[in-house]
Amino acid sequence: MPIRPLPEILINQIAAGEVVERPASVVKELVENALDAGARRIDIDLEEGGIRLIRIRDDGAGIPAAELALAVSRHATSKIASLDDLEAVGTLGFRGEALPSIASVAHFQIASRRADDAHGSALNVEGGKVGEVAPKQHAQGTTVEVRELFYNVPARRKFLKAERTELGHIEEWLRSLALARPDVELRVSHNGKPSRRYKQGELDSSARLHETLGEEFAAQSLRIDHAGAGLRLHGWIAQPSYSRASADQQYLYVNGRSVRDRSIAHAVKLAYQDVLYHGRQPAYVLFLELDPTRVDVNVHPAKHEVRFRDARLVHDFVYRTLHEALAQTRAGNTPMPAHAASLAGNPPFPAAAANGAYPPAPQWTPTRQSALGLRIAEAPAAYAALYSPPSNGTFDNAPRGEALSMTQTALPDADENGVPPLGYAIAQLHGIYILAENADGLVVVDMHAAHERIGYEKLKTAHDGIGIRSQPLLVPLSLAVAEREADVAERENETLHTLGFEVTRSGPQSLQVRSVPALLAQAEPEALLRDVLADLREHGETLRVAAARDELLSTMACHGAVRAHRRLTLPEMNALLREMEITERSGQCNHGRPTWARFSLAEIDRWFLRGR
Repeated sequence: MPIRPLPEILINQIAAGEVVERPASVVKELVENALDAGARRIDIDLEEGGIRLIRIRDDGAGIPAAELALAVSRHATSKIASLDDLEAVGTLGFRGEALPSIASVAHFQIASRRADDAHGSALNVEGGKVGEVAPKQHAQGTTVEVRELFYNVPARRKFLKAERTELGHIEEWLRSLALARPDVELRVSHNGKPSRRYKQGELDSSARLHETLGEEFAAQSLRIDHAGAGLRLHGWIAQPSYSRASADQQYLYVNGRSVRDRSIAHAVKLAYQDVLYHGRQPAYVLFLELDPTRVDVNVHPAKHEVRFRDARLVHDFVYRTLHEALAQTRAGNTPMPAHAASLAGNPPFPAAAANGAYPPAPQWTPTRQSALGLRIAEAPAAYAALYSPPSNGTFDNAPRGEALSMTQTALPDADENGVPPLGYAIAQLHGIYILAENADGLVVVDMHAAHERIGYEKLKTAHDGIGIRSQPLLVPLSLAVAEREADVAERENETLHTLGFEVTRSGPQSLQVRSVPALLAQAEPEALLRDVLADLREHGETLRVAAARDELLSTMACHGAVRAHRRLTLPEMNALLREMEITERSGQCNHGRPTWARFSLAEIDRWFLRGR
């Protein structure tokens, strides 16, 4: 077959294959044109999921009659005129392919009028054949009608899904747009009936958050707004407790354009890895703003993807911003934004009394019972006196002299009545849960999960700072191991040293342990070292272990955490609650499970139908 130029209609239909995937693609291109024209109200009328009809009406600037034919010509646009314009695109559309591509696979009409025009004008295109411009009554703005999509390309039309499915894709894209442009009113009708209306509001209003993602997301989200290195990231991220089975609530915008980007998705995943339960997905609405010259939006025909000039910088900026925001999700506290001041210091975590053993559970006495009868809001001093540890009490696994004495004067973030967020412990349930009473109602804490997170955060802080301090064993421990375990210990000796272990190989299948991490001095050293060696063997080389450092420290923290069915005294329980309130990410354990739950007094009243 000889080489020959393709017919113009076929060229447009080929381009349509890249730009027009389904009715939602048509809605996207036409609505973005309306936004570029300055529209503040856009009406979207649909029939049969957009397959039979898509009509987009806007109140934008309009198009002169003399330019209507150019509007449906390939590579004709008012948005760029030079390479410099292309490298700093500030509009949603710019390729000049959308209208001719859509018009080549549908019955197409465009009508428009500018504010100063005496009347509007209209132009019809039938299967890519352009008609004549004719006068038409029209309000200021533009209307585009697309009927019988893919009527002349039956192979494409048969791949369209059911009406409900196609409508769902349109609604999802409009939801994404509504989040990005709360300053624009969107009205949607389907098969002649109004189906959705997004009211016009403030540019940075959270009202759209409620409209689009619901009250629960809005209530469970953290507000983000952070700038640096010529970048700004703002929007909302859901708390770890609000996670999803799929990535259906992940919205990313770069300079106002909805995009997908693997690098940023990885940064978000990395920021959540310490606090999200396995298999769950975070939810977020994030807006990244940067100089248009630092991002290339011309890398995908449908403009779904972008390429950053400084991809590593963007990745690290997003990761650090979200990482710091999530660090503030302390149990009992109202989450702070990403730019809030970070916590100074990280006190030791409670685990055992000074002698290394837990005292017996407290006896229930009339004095204690009468104190519990007081309302917390009325008697914070009584509760503090009753439940504070003794002045010489310590609850820590740290080396002697470094333990923290938890007293009433150290209560963190207490309310106006002096009651801390997690309140004061009143009992231990089945040796697993701590029950506490705060100003609002009942707090239930999974003591092992909470203590595990506290220890984990301390290990990370130590590892990243001066290093994990070692504590020599009074008598070196001889440990019989498999030969491959001994090989790992010998090969990864430097890694073990940074983790606080001093281990030497004493034979083909034996190790001698001289020191263990001071923070975990009360843990069983043999079981702890075996688990660490197992992690080292699984991850292989030291470089891979460094990348999986958090998983390794998490394993170590689990050994140092108080075990289920261990009886705690009330002072020990309260010491744990106070530590939770000042420890980063203490709302979740190392594996992403919640560490605490709160039940308001009103909620408990409903359990028993009080007031009905």
